[in-house]
Amino acid sequence: MAKVISLNISEKKGVKKTPVNSVEVKVEHGIIGDAHSGNWHRQISLLANESIDNMRIKLKELKSGDFAENITTEGIELKTLKVGAQMKIGNTLHEVTQIGKECHSKCQIFHAVGDCVMPKEGIFTKVLEGGKINVGDEITLLEV
Repeated sequence: MAKVISLNISEKKGVKKTPVNSVEVKVEHGIIGDAHSGNWHRQISLLANESIDNMRIKLKELKSGDFAENITTEGIELKTLKVGAQMKIGNTLHEVTQIGKECHSKCQIFHAVGDCVMPKEGIFTKVLEGGKINVGDEITLLEV
């Protein structure tokens, strides 16, 4: 079963995200209280814990949120999803809008180990149906 293992937010851009137990998400906005939310195509960022595990081989102290992802997942290969794919996260509905991202300024992780997974394996979604997401919530891919 795919699930949420960490939820992470920050009030300002450019700072590490802080883990929280639950978040409220809103259509055309993203996570209420997160600096990266807004009416655009990258409302929420997701990264698989399995991707973070691959980086932990080089830097053991990495934890969820260190890559500035809002949602850390387990049991789903996010990097294989296609733009337009839809998923339920708890009682909310999301559409994948972007796979990976260009990294303009190399992060601290890149400088420490010479690599970063978020630009290649992170994904972004927009919220189609809002609600509450909790750590432990199930993630279900939908047929589109």
